[in-house]
Amino acid sequence: MAIGKDFNRQMLALHLRANRNEVLVGWYATALPPNAEMDATNAGYRCIADTSSLIHEFYADECDEDPIHLVVDTALQTDSLALRAYKSEPIVILQEPVANVFHALRLIIRSSESEKIALDKMIHAQQAAVTSPALLESETHTLQISLERLHDMLTTASAYVDQVVAGKIPADDAMGRLMADTLASIPRIRPELFDKVFSDSLQDLLMVTYLSNMTRTQLTIAEKINAVLDQPLK
Repeated sequence: MAIGKDFNRQMLALHLRANRNEVLVGWYATALPPNAEMDATNAGYRCIADTSSLIHEFYADECDEDPIHLVVDTALQTDSLALRAYKSEPIVILQEPVANVFHALRLIIRSSESEKIALDKMIHAQQAAVTSPALLESETHTLQISLERLHDMLTTASAYVDQVVAGKIPADDAMGRLMADTLASIPRIRPELFDKVFSDSLQDLLMVTYLSNMTRTQLTIAEKINAVLDQPLK
């Protein structure tokens, strides 16, 4: 198996130009299907392929530390998305490395608030699609829900401050510091500039939605054409 080293390095350089704070920590692959060599420790799916060591050695030269190999089970035969992480260690015989062995790592999935909102949206959209595709909410409606939730939180915080100032409830120092830190983390922006940024973001969202719908249409057309071409001639 050949690895496109120049292609991978070029794509990494382009990615880091747009994401300067990110670093390369490893690589990922999908689990092999059940018709491949079985692995009883992973419910019939083999996580480590014959070429995993070769690819891992390439990323070992590209990463600052030992790379992590992430394996994702994309079959989705269960209710959960199976993930496994590995690190490779050399097997040394007579002070000479002869092979590599992959050791499983403890894997903890953490997501930011924005990622939680996106995952929650995907889960609810999938559940709605089972009953009726018409129940799927549009991206603009999702944005409306987020803004309404933000408005409710601001209303609750404002009501709390008003009650503290009026002496109706005692002040809580921990709550005050938390609210002060939250406000300090929000950049100050002029209303007209905020309107422009919001409008630009909305336009970007609409453009992405349009492109995704157009891509979905093209894929549907291509599938239908391939289905017709695959039919035997009579």
